[in-house]
Amino acid sequence: MKTFMDKDFLLDNETAKVLFHDYAENTPILDYHCHINPKEIAENRSFDNITQVWLGGDHYKWRFMRSCGVDEKYITGDASDKEKFMKWAECLGKAIGNPLYHWSHLELQRYFGYTGTLNKNTAEEVWNLCNAKLAEPSMSVRNIIKQSNVTLICTTDDPIDNLEWHKKLAEDTSFDVKVLPAWRPDKAMNIEKPDYLDYLAKLAAVTGVSEINTFAALKTALKKRMEFFASMGCNVSDHALEFVMYYPASEDELEEIFLKRQNRIELSKEEEYKFKTAFMLFVGEQYHELDWAMQLHYGCKRDNNTLMYEKLGPDTGYDCINNYAPSAQMADFLNALIKKDKLPRTVLYSLNPNDNQAIGTILGCFQDSSAVAKIQQGSAWWFNDHKTGMIEQMTSLANLGNLSGFVGMLTDSRSFLSYTRHEYFRRILCNMIGTWVENGEFPADMDTLSEIVTDISYNNAKRYFKFPL
Repeated sequence: MKTFMDKDFLLDNETAKVLFHDYAENTPILDYHCHINPKEIAENRSFDNITQVWLGGDHYKWRFMRSCGVDEKYITGDASDKEKFMKWAECLGKAIGNPLYHWSHLELQRYFGYTGTLNKNTAEEVWNLCNAKLAEPSMSVRNIIKQSNVTLICTTDDPIDNLEWHKKLAEDTSFDVKVLPAWRPDKAMNIEKPDYLDYLAKLAAVTGVSEINTFAALKTALKKRMEFFASMGCNVSDHALEFVMYYPASEDELEEIFLKRQNRIELSKEEEYKFKTAFMLFVGEQYHELDWAMQLHYGCKRDNNTLMYEKLGPDTGYDCINNYAPSAQMADFLNALIKKDKLPRTVLYSLNPNDNQAIGTILGCFQDSSAVAKIQQGSAWWFNDHKTGMIEQMTSLANLGNLSGFVGMLTDSRSFLSYTRHEYFRRILCNMIGTWVENGEFPADMDTLSEIVTDISYNNAKRYFKFPL
């Protein structure tokens, strides 16, 4: 029997152990997509207790607690931080097979030196140990980032954001980890949302555009904000899409659709999709001009539990996989950009693991010499960033594309302790490659293997996104 989560955790053969311990383990982390707050980095926040850093905003944990029958009071409600932690510990003790079990114990080991197991019997001990550790200066946000060997972080930022915290961080010579904004214009695209016109008014105010009352005016405002973001070091965009759609329309038709929305007339689904297609084609062309990479996250049906959405709002653990994602339309969308020679470097993430093969075949249609793996399949995302999901995503990419050119892992997290997900990913990567070698499916050429592993862990992302490192 193997020891629980020892130094060779998830490493089942000698080649895997060499690849991880000699190459992947100490390679830096480049976190090119996350949802952490740059203000907390700028102010070097410290946490009063483990609940604040571990459970605040973590809808992965919230979902599991709900599945254990925990009352919402102890999840997002008014229970004390200690009460919430105790409930979480009780649930975690039975989270067999769930990646939360591995993630949580990796974090306890790496940041708190705790090598035991967290459950209802050890909860008090772990609560006291973690809180004592968090009181030390070494556990401030900046020090957590530094000890995690992170070199660069991309946050997620709306076009109307003034990026004041990024500016302060860029001017702060005492902190050498780069914290760059990433452009996330979902609110400018989601024409069907009830608050869309209110958002346009805010966008107009920050751009100096007198009024955004036409699609042309919206494009002008967005170009101004993209120029500002670029001046602040941004070179990555990100989009949350229902699916990557392609519903072409004429300029006149698009202006009619925009005018209907201005007059608060309800749009049909087809009109909504035509507008969103045009929006994405426009920003895609701009990204090509700016030399930005475009990330497309799709396949999610959001806010399914109306009762809880009305109580808690979005991003609280009530999203699911959307099975509808026509791959032909995604291919048509990319083709519309490449026909104009305006296709930017693009990363495709689907929440549905059944889309792996479709993505893999689409990638090969649009690759060229402007970048290694110019069109990427993004890492196993959200509900798929567990052992099975990662293996399936990387195996599919290897079968149908260029695994060696893969940009690797990201945290996609709101927690400063989640950098251990990179370690989790690297262990799985090394074990998968090591198994192929041990099975005689790839030669034991350590020069090539070490290059592949370190490239996927770090170097590919650095080169692909053209970060200033």
